[in-house]
Amino acid sequence: MLGRVAFRAGSRRPEHGLQAKASKKWRVTKTKRSLWPFAETVARLSAAIADAGNTVFATIDQSAAARGVGLTLRPTTLIVFGNPRGGTPLMDAFPLVALELPLKIAVWEEDGSVNVTYEPVSELAARYEVSGMDARIAAMDAALEALTGVLSTQ
Repeated sequence: MLGRVAFRAGSRRPEHGLQAKASKKWRVTKTKRSLWPFAETVARLSAAIADAGNTVFATIDQSAAARGVGLTLRPTTLIVFGNPRGGTPLMDAFPLVALELPLKIAVWEEDGSVNVTYEPVSELAARYEVSGMDARIAAMDAALEALTGVLSTQ
């Protein structure tokens, strides 16, 4: 049987018997409306992610997965991506951030509109009480804003 293991904020050593420290506030996300149809939005976003020097680790067609078990879901795709140069230092200093990385962007369609949604890195950093990495976090937020900004009207 495995024991409970948690990391003290800012520590690399596990502290047995402690609860993981994460804020209980609601997640804050940003959603933008895409200028393009669903499939083109996914393709353009994937290309922009790669062109920016990131690795697309997975593209998950969640509506196809739903169809596979006899359910329906609006067109929904999750793109999982990142750049080890950005995320590794965060995970090294704050191991529980690995629960949130790599980054994710959801593309989903509803009522004829294609939406692109992500969680700013600053939000996940606050949840895990990340400190001393303000410039890195701001750069990652700016990169997410730039990637999604070229697709959107808002």
